[in-house]
Amino acid sequence: MTVSNVLCFFLPMNVKILFFAGLREALGTASESLALPAGVVTVGALRDQLAARGEPWVALANMKNLRVAVNQQMVGLDAPLKAGDEVAFFPPVTGG
Repeated sequence: MTVSNVLCFFLPMNVKILFFAGLREALGTASESLALPAGVVTVGALRDQLAARGEPWVALANMKNLRVAVNQQMVGLDAPLKAGDEVAFFPPVTGG
């Protein structure tokens, strides 16, 4: 086990989370910094952790076609997270 692997067990993993469009309005915030609890190591686990806060956060888990980017790259819910990542959640958007 390397020193960095050992440290990840003891140091909180901080990420910056951004919320866009109607999701930002529903949650009442555009962004937050969060120290991830142990075991939250994927985008999907982060989404579930946020949704567990209750209303209005459950919208994250219930939203169909929720899009996510990590460090400005579109990813799936199985994408891993690391300290310092920027995670952006986008609701479905229509335009014309």
